[in-house]
Amino acid sequence: MARAIYDLSFTEIEAVFASTGVRGAHARALWRAVHREGIEDLRKCTEFSPPLRRWVEEAVGRDVSGELPDVESESVSSDGLTRKHLLRLADGQTIESVLMGYPGRYTACVSTQAGCAMGCVFCATGQMGFARHLGVGEIVAQVLHCRRVLRAVGEPEGLRNLVLMGMGEPLHNYDAVMGALEIITDRRGINMGPARITISTVGLVDGILRLADEKRPYGLAVSLHGATEAERAALVPVSRRWPLAELMEACRVYGRTTGRRIFFEWTLIAGRNDSAQTAERLAELLRGMDAHINLIPLNPTGSYEGIAATGESVRSFQRVLREAGYPVTIRQRRGIDVAAGCGQLRAGRSG
Repeated sequence: MARAIYDLSFTEIEAVFASTGVRGAHARALWRAVHREGIEDLRKCTEFSPPLRRWVEEAVGRDVSGELPDVESESVSSDGLTRKHLLRLADGQTIESVLMGYPGRYTACVSTQAGCAMGCVFCATGQMGFARHLGVGEIVAQVLHCRRVLRAVGEPEGLRNLVLMGMGEPLHNYDAVMGALEIITDRRGINMGPARITISTVGLVDGILRLADEKRPYGLAVSLHGATEAERAALVPVSRRWPLAELMEACRVYGRTTGRRIFFEWTLIAGRNDSAQTAERLAELLRGMDAHINLIPLNPTGSYEGIAATGESVRSFQRVLREAGYPVTIRQRRGIDVAAGCGQLRAGRSG
């Protein structure tokens, strides 16, 4: 089976060329065509030099595949600012990606797994279970797809930020995620700045410590949702594997080692974790850390009966944290009408 060209780093493409007698200098032209210009059918690229054209004619389809995932469906929110895409991968597996528009910029939210093994009770992806990890190229291809969509609407340079907050747990698929980000940040291609990329985790301690040890230059967002062991374990089953105290110590190590601020995600569920007393416990839990807290009123999913915290309890929760000295943001609820919001992604036909 041909390997997807999106799986290959620049160095790997150079190695492929070397093994087939093509000068490595041609790798830059191929890389630019794939990752900067977004050319899908490389056979039609008339600007390639004769040696590169011959390689493309011989290799594409036999040794490498240049096809992006098929778009099964697209759902656009009523305000026109959020687009959710159901993508079908080469083996028939489906995933969802989201493109969100803000004034002067767009953010892509991509998946790192088909399904998820973490089982968070309020998350549609967690409710569907785990199918498989995505490969490097399957993660990169989602970004290229979003860039293609933006070119079609006249915003070729509009993609400014990337969040790995779609389907799956990025740190459960660590090596593929890091391989994909190496390609996405390569200045010869997509050239997305590492500071504009955020990796979200539900709290895989080993992965957080590995990020710290390797000094990865990406943002880190930790989905917390509970300020006591019992509170968190009721919502996030992985807490049984990595208890809250162990997670917080890993976060402190990460902060000391990297000097980077950590974003803590908190889904606000009425009557579960939205009281002022809970906010006070959270403030104490994060004491001394460089932390920014994102509050996310619960988005509805079919298999969870909880409801979103009310406006007053959300504001009260925010007020307590701000008075304790933390920067706090109430996340904009985007794409809820097309199930494209945080925690709503699920590999089923959208729209």
